[in-house]
Amino acid sequence: MREKIKIMTHLYLIRHGQAISATQNVVGNTRLSPLGIIQAERLRDRLAATHEISADVLISSTMLRARHTAEIIAPALNLPIIFDEEVEEWRDGDAEGMPDEEYQALFRDIPLEQRALRRVIPSAESWAEFHLRLATALHRITHEYEGKTIVIVCHGNFIEGTFLTFFGVNTLSFARACFFHTRNTSLTHWHTMNLEGFPPMWSLDYYNDFTHIRDIDTQGRIPWQNLTPIQDAGKSKTETPTQAE
Repeated sequence: MREKIKIMTHLYLIRHGQAISATQNVVGNTRLSPLGIIQAERLRDRLAATHEISADVLISSTMLRARHTAEIIAPALNLPIIFDEEVEEWRDGDAEGMPDEEYQALFRDIPLEQRALRRVIPSAESWAEFHLRLATALHRITHEYEGKTIVIVCHGNFIEGTFLTFFGVNTLSFARACFFHTRNTSLTHWHTMNLEGFPPMWSLDYYNDFTHIRDIDTQGRIPWQNLTPIQDAGKSKTETPTQAE
C-alpha cells in the first residue's frame, strides 16, 4: 500500500555569481565580476518569469560576492534580504590576497588523514569547524522557518556540505575520490517529507541547475516568459508516489 507523503519545508540554495577574485586567481572577499553580474541577472530574469520559487524568506551570506548576487535577484522574489554570517564560505582567515595556488599548496601539504581537523593557516577554519558551523546554521534556519520556503544565497562548499549534513556523512575525514562542481548561480532544492512510520527526512529534488546561464555565450536567449509555467514547488502539498518513485 502506498503511503501519502507531505512535503513540508523547502530549502533553495543559490551559489553566488563569479567573483572578481576568481578572475584574479587570488583568495579574496570581492563583489561580482562583469560575468558574475550577468549570471545573477540571468537567474533573476528566470525567477521573475517562471515564478518557480514562491519564497517566504531570502537569506544571504555576508560575503560580498553573495551579497551582490542577492541584491540582484531579490526583486524577482519580492523579499528583503536577511544577511547571516553563519552561511558564509569555508573561512580562509587572513589569506586575503594570497594567490589561490599558494593557499592550495598549503592545504595539499597537510597529510590527507589530518585535513579535516587542521587549519591551513592559524586564522582559518578547519573543515570540521566549517561543517559544524554549517550544520548548526542549517538546523537553526530550517527550524526557525519550518514549513516555509527558504532561499539562501551562499557558496559552493556550503551547498556541498548540505549533502554531508542531510545524508549523515562523517565530517571528521576528508573525501578521497569524489568532488562536487557547483556552478555559479546554480539552484539546489531540498525539501522535507513526513512519511508515516518514519521521522521527518530531507529529500533532494535537484542539484546544480544552471540552465539560465547556458545561453550566455550564444546569440539567443532562453524564452522563459514563453515556457509553460512551472508548478509552484514552494508550497506544502500531499503527494502519492508511484511505484517507480
